[in-house]
Amino acid sequence: MGTPSRRSRRVWFQVASITSLILAWAVVARAAGEYPLTLTLDAQAKSGDTTVTSKVTIQVDRLMEESRRARVTDALEHGGYANFVNALRAIPAVGTIQLVKRVVDVRYAREQQDEQGRRLVLVGDRPLFFLGDATKARAGYALTIVELRFDAQGGVTGRMAGAARVKPTPEGGVTLDDYAEIPVQLSGRLAKP
Repeated sequence: MGTPSRRSRRVWFQVASITSLILAWAVVARAAGEYPLTLTLDAQAKSGDTTVTSKVTIQVDRLMEESRRARVTDALEHGGYANFVNALRAIPAVGTIQLVKRVVDVRYAREQQDEQGRRLVLVGDRPLFFLGDATKARAGYALTIVELRFDAQGGVTGRMAGAARVKPTPEGGVTLDDYAEIPVQLSGRLAKP
């Protein structure tokens, strides 16, 4: 046997490239969360000497499609917050956030990996609650926002704003811009399968 032909080297290179892509995809798929996902988390809000605790249940059936994410973030970046709210409410729900007997539909669900691990941002289509001073202006705080972090041991931490506004992030996502009331701290664990 002599040296490999040009064609066999090209085939080998293509096979190696495809194999590398498959392995890279498998690593990303393993790193991403599995859906549907149901979490029951401890929720705690503190204001002065007062602490309020409850349970919040988050159900994420699936992450939103990339085309819908682009549509709503483009509406936010180019048309402002009011356009984002309208665009968000026009897309299908991908889950729910429930606190006691109140429920809001999740229409924005995006998961990202960063230097700190897995991060999941959820946006509900209307306010879930208002805490604190009832005389404070509530106009414009039309969404519920949840940001969760997952650690390697199955721990979940995060925060929730029951009445909030969003702003765009440089990476094409959304983040909490302002909130009407006290942010709620969330903690819990992923349920074992």
